[in-house]
Parts: sequence; structure tokens; C-alpha cells
Amino acid sequence: MSNSNSVAGMVRSAVLHSRERFWRPTDFPGSPGAVAVALSRLHHEGELRHIRRGLYWRGRKTLLGMAPPRPELLARELVGTVAVGPSGVSAASTLGLSTQVPSRVVVAVPTRPPSDPPGVRFVDRSGREGRARARLRPREIALLEVLEDPSRFIEVSDDEADVRLRALFETGDVDADRLSRAAPDEPARVRENLRTVLLRVGRPNFAAAVPGRRSVATVA
Repeated sequence: MSNSNSVAGMVRSAVLHSRERFWRPTDFPGSPGAVAVALSRLHHEGELRHIRRGLYWRGRKTLLGMAPPRPELLARELVGTVAVGPSGVSAASTLGLSTQVPSRVVVAVPTRPPSDPPGVRFVDRSGREGRARARLRPREIALLEVLEDPSRFIEVSDDEADVRLRALFETGDVDADRLSRAAPDEPARVRENLRTVLLRVGRPNFAAAVPGRRSVATVA
């Protein structure tokens, strides 16, 4: 058996025995060219779905072809999980502050994001390094994203929002210390709204740790 046939057989075996996962040429040893050809052949046979250059998906086969990956999984594959979380309506829905169902998942990314794939829109948050430094989790990022414009994204009453947010802090799903450590790199409006939230959920010490508006020096 030639080396290219051996590589093709290895790729085919691995792919056909997999479910609900992404595949890249770099997942396999051997000649990159042979691996790429084997993956492309599996795609044309309907055993893989081509997502973008160098990325394939092995999911559930339907009468219409290979079902696409869930947008959340696709976003995670493309941008990872560090300091990544929902934004906009997706963020409000994640926190239970909105009943709206976004037409596509919106994800805040701590670096310059790739082009938007189907079902996902990325939001560039590359200037907010504190999120990665404080190792914020998705719901903590969701809260900061909602605080960009609360009146736009929060549907519930102020009292109901307080109840839901307080529950998130009490269960540990959202951590006041992490948020206060990430806050210095957030815009002034987010910091102000975060201080208000921390006070309303009974975290005054952490609210005090969130920096206020930066003063601008004046020239006499």
C-alpha cells in the first residue's frame, strides 16, 4: 500500500468513527497534502461538512446532508474559550434578563476576530485585556456586555433584574472579585453600571474597587 493510500485509510477510519466533532488537517500525521485530499474526498462523499478552509465538521447525517454544528460549538472552535462570552441579546438571554431569541449567536472576543461564520457574529473586544487577566467566565463577560447598554438589552423590571443578578452572584456563576479586577480596561459607562450592580447585589467592597472616570489634566 502506498503512503498516500495509508494516510487516506487512516483519515477515513478516524473520521467515520467520529461524531459531533471538528476535523482539521493538522489532526493527522503524514503528508499534509495527502491528508487534505482525504478530507476533501470525504466531504464530497457527504461524510464531512466543509466549514471553511482547513476546517470540517462530522455531525449527524440527514436527508439534506450533514447537519451543521451548533453556533456555540463553532464559535468555540474558531476563537477558543479564554475571555470569550456572549454579547448583546445573546448575553441578556444567557443571564435571564431577556426572553428575546437572537437570530444568530453574538460572541465577544478578546482579540481581533475571524470573519463571521454562518449563525455567529463576533464582536471585537481586543482592547479589554482585563477580561483575560481576570480569567472571566462566559456569564461574567455576558454581564459586562449587557452593561454596555442595559436599557437596550434588559427586558425585565429593575426588581426582577436585581433578583436574577443576585442569584448569579450567590451561586458563584458570576464572581464580584473577577469582575472588579477586569473592570479597569472596560469603558467608563460599563464601569459605572458595574459599580451600581455590585452595590445593588450587596457587594460594596468590590464596587469600591471599580475605578471611576479617569480625570483629564487641565493646562493652566
